Amino acid sequence: MPVNKPHITESGVYFITFTCYKWLRLFEITNSYDLVYKWFGYLKEKGHYIAGYVIMPNHIHLLIGFMPSGPSINTIVGNGKRFMAYEIVSRLKDAKLNEILAILSAGVDSSDKKRGKHHEVFEQSFDIKACHSFKFVNQKLNYIHCNPVSKKWELVKYAGDYIHSSAGYYESGKPGLFEVFNIADLIQLQWFEKYRVS
Repeated sequence: MPVNKPHITESGVYFITFTCYKWLRLFEITNSYDLVYKWFGYLKEKGHYIAGYVIMPNHIHLLIGFMPSGPSINTIVGNGKRFMAYEIVSRLKDAKLNEILAILSAGVDSSDKKRGKHHEVFEQSFDIKACHSFKFVNQKLNYIHCNPVSKKWELVKYAGDYIHSSAGYYESGKPGLFEVFNIADLIQLQWFEKYRVS
């Protein structure tokens, strides 16, 4: 069962993480990194700011400047996960990866099955932390960028070399596969005045 969280509608910088079901490397297996970039683009169109990210083979870390222009951030993340899940399942079917599809199907609980859900692509809950200081924002940005070079992963030798991350932009100033909004510029916005004093 998902963990119920208060629905967040207040503007601010938030650190968000969500994970593929059973930590399966679904983004890698289905080459679905493009789906995350499409979701980022949608968020940008809706007036939110992507300030930092990493798309790992089986999970995503994201720093978002959230503007309360409609749905709560919880709803936005939930809708994004649904959009990506549908496409990932479609790609698994196209590739005839039936063993993985069976695992995802077995993960659906009975109440969700009754509502017509067929596959559990992501873990139901996700992590969200409000960043109440510039120091905390920078800690999270560093954590995001260090993921691919961590001992657990070792996907690249240098963080800036991992293409599905904003690390390269923060190191060189050159936009990567998705153009982020620099965190230093983000906190200069009037609605982030509170970050300047902490």
